[in-house]
Amino acid sequence: MKKLTVRLVFIVVGGTLGLTYLPYLWTTLWSQPNSLLNNIFTNFLIGALFLWILSLFLANTAMHLVDRVEKSLSKQNPMTLLFGSVGFIIGLLIAVLISQLFSRSPLFLLNTVVPIILMLFFGYIGARVGTTRIDEWRKVFNFRRREKEPQPDITDAQPDQNYHHYKILDTNILIDGRIYDLVKTGFLEGTLLVPNFVLYELQYIADSADSIKRVRGRRGLDILNKLQSENIIPVEMYKGDFEDIPEVDTKLIQLAKKVNGVIVTNDYNLNKVIEFQNVQVLNINQLAKSLKPRVIPGEEMNVMVVKNGSERQQGVGYLDDGTMVVVEDGKFYINEKVDVVVTSALQTDAGRMIFARLAHANRGIPDKTEHTKSHEQSKKQPNHKANHKNNRPAATKS
Repeated sequence: MKKLTVRLVFIVVGGTLGLTYLPYLWTTLWSQPNSLLNNIFTNFLIGALFLWILSLFLANTAMHLVDRVEKSLSKQNPMTLLFGSVGFIIGLLIAVLISQLFSRSPLFLLNTVVPIILMLFFGYIGARVGTTRIDEWRKVFNFRRREKEPQPDITDAQPDQNYHHYKILDTNILIDGRIYDLVKTGFLEGTLLVPNFVLYELQYIADSADSIKRVRGRRGLDILNKLQSENIIPVEMYKGDFEDIPEVDTKLIQLAKKVNGVIVTNDYNLNKVIEFQNVQVLNINQLAKSLKPRVIPGEEMNVMVVKNGSERQQGVGYLDDGTMVVVEDGKFYINEKVDVVVTSALQTDAGRMIFARLAHANRGIPDKTEHTKSHEQSKKQPNHKANHKNNRPAATKS
């Protein structure tokens, strides 16, 4: 059915071209062409027949082009299509008005070629303006709609330049997980904005071959799902992308400038870069540093030791939010979950670090360190029974 439609379009276009240009061709070939040759039906049939023959070779190519256009349009946002179409139509209207100045010119270049160029140029400009400035067009229509609504007796204060509606979340803040607790307190206002390129990076981490990275990535996806499902604060997804920028951090900065938003992060390096970009940032580590630490000395917790520490006999583990826990004598419990007691906590701009010791060290239970030392000493001591047996005097025969 689609191929038949394409061929019918070719036939109609060919007949129209025949009606328009074949009379000039007959007049050029013969000063007085035969009426049987130069008439409406003959010109239409010749043009339609010529384009129908071309459709036998070009129909598949045309169908492939139509399919690509359909797929491309189906992926676009409806608002993008709407404003793009309106901008294209406005551009064509401007081109038609300007073309009226050249329509009466006897030169073929001015009365035909120039209007075509103007239509292509202004149509493209209108479509680009309509598709790249969607947020501004939305604000214009919302402003007009608010003017028609009755104003309340008590008006709200207009937000000043320090207010930013969009709070843009990066990958690290979702993996950290504390953004969910912060949102539940109600201290954040506005709308949380999660770009698609951040979501793709989170999915890439969740599919990593490294088990630690995989757990952190899945934790970030769980936090995002909880924020969306509980609807504590509005959460929106930004479907756009900056294809000419490869780094995710630079994309976040450009997005913050575009939507006049604030970047919420716990990345120390990103925080330093943003300071030079005239973009406001909310660092959750700085917030935690200014408040009371979440752990206090003497508090017990359960942690898995995953690797050796930098100092002698230290082991290192991580909490679910990625906080590093340095355990004294933890090198003997690698790949094991142990109960530890917090001795101190250090909060820096780069994150939090907890120092702890084994919980059973205060309960009189020998840990692996003492057990290992006693076992090694027992190996070094000579076997007294064996020596006594070997030193026993031999029996004398009577």
